[in-house]
Amino acid sequence: MGKTLAEKIFEAHRVDMPFPDTHVLNLDRVFCHEITTPIAITDLMARGLDRVFDPTKIKAVIDHVTPAKDSKTAEQGKILRDWAKRHEIKDFFDIGRNGVCHAIFPEKGFVRPGFTIIMGDSHTCTHGAFGAFAAGVGTTDLEVGILKGVCAFHFPKTLKVVVEGQMKPGVYAKDIILKIIKELTVNGATNMVIEFTGPVVDAMTMEARMTLCNMAIEAGGTSGVCYPDMTTVDYLWDYIKDDFDSKEAALNDYSQWTSDEDAEYERVKAQYEAQAEAERQRKRQQRQSNGEAVPGNNLGIDPALVAGVIGSQPKGSG
Repeated sequence: MGKTLAEKIFEAHRVDMPFPDTHVLNLDRVFCHEITTPIAITDLMARGLDRVFDPTKIKAVIDHVTPAKDSKTAEQGKILRDWAKRHEIKDFFDIGRNGVCHAIFPEKGFVRPGFTIIMGDSHTCTHGAFGAFAAGVGTTDLEVGILKGVCAFHFPKTLKVVVEGQMKPGVYAKDIILKIIKELTVNGATNMVIEFTGPVVDAMTMEARMTLCNMAIEAGGTSGVCYPDMTTVDYLWDYIKDDFDSKEAALNDYSQWTSDEDAEYERVKAQYEAQAEAERQRKRQQRQSNGEAVPGNNLGIDPALVAGVIGSQPKGSG
């Protein structure tokens, strides 16, 4: 029987199974920001456990409130800053060299196909766009990750979403994922990995794929994933070129992180046609241009454009 991408990553990283369906995985990365991590740091210090499993695998950024808006947020930043200095965490991005955590960590080459990643943030699933298993966790799991470099998960059930057709002008990854979530509902993928596939996904930039995976949590998903390909290799090349003789060699290695043809899925989502979304968007824009009210939108603003903030990336999200 074949395996899904998520199942392959679990098998490659599993170090223990203390209870039925409790899989303890080694972590390749622990990402941190100043909102959730200071709570974990403070608790570890109170327990006499102020240490880290590997400072080279921990990446931290001050990004949610920057600069600080008051004394409380300033204190959060200080706790993270002092902790990073204390443990010689070199990849700490302070105010002035920071960015949104879900963008800066991939841009710095910290996310690779086949990796396991956690962060105290629900949209950690963004990084699954690279063919990684990336999940948001609570404070206790974050503490264990920082201290021991492991995290426990249930075995992943995978929901496969196939996006057919072709992206037309005016339709973006955000439009597609909003449509998918509408059909799945906000809990339609609870405790599942959403695997995004199909020709539309294959043609997307890494920024667009990150937009898809970023919102897997909005359907209840643990993570979202895309298959790594030459687009992935090109995006990462400046950071991985010393590890491979050529881009083709990198692609050959990363190709192991795809699902087998005979993999079993929890379910496969009926194919979603990108052309249909293009026509829906065209009609919506035409009605707005004519001054008509769009159902569910009495402000005359396209919700997809407002929501596009999440999907925005420096290189575009198309």
